[in-house]
Amino acid sequence: MLQQLVVSFVATAGFGIIFSVPSRLLVACGFVGMVGWGIYLTMTLLGVTGIPSNLIAAFGVAVLSQLFARRYRAPVTVFSAAGIVPLVPGGQSFDAMRLFVQNDYNLAIQYAAKAFLLAGAIAMGLILSEVVYEMIRKRGPM
Repeated sequence: MLQQLVVSFVATAGFGIIFSVPSRLLVACGFVGMVGWGIYLTMTLLGVTGIPSNLIAAFGVAVLSQLFARRYRAPVTVFSAAGIVPLVPGGQSFDAMRLFVQNDYNLAIQYAAKAFLLAGAIAMGLILSEVVYEMIRKRGPM
């Protein structure tokens, strides 16, 4: 598990480098991606299936992105866009396209549907976090 966390940190920071994230934010971006992947791994180890795990991990990424955006005075998207990189179902999408090319349409559609559901879960996690944040912000301090 530690190896996967380190690789997710490096992948997220590398994504930040490619997309010109300021160097002072690269470690924070890597940390957000690592935490998101850690949440996903923990959920799958607890027996939660892939789609709810992705939703919960994306929610965690978005919450941490909100906190880091305030801490570092940077846009939330700097952290959230980089943070979801380890969660994106790239392998699933690749397998779906490969199966389409190999004319195995039944299996390709299954892979593509799962990739769409995983991507949708990421989007829902990000949106849900934003909704919760706005509800708390409008409610004000207790």
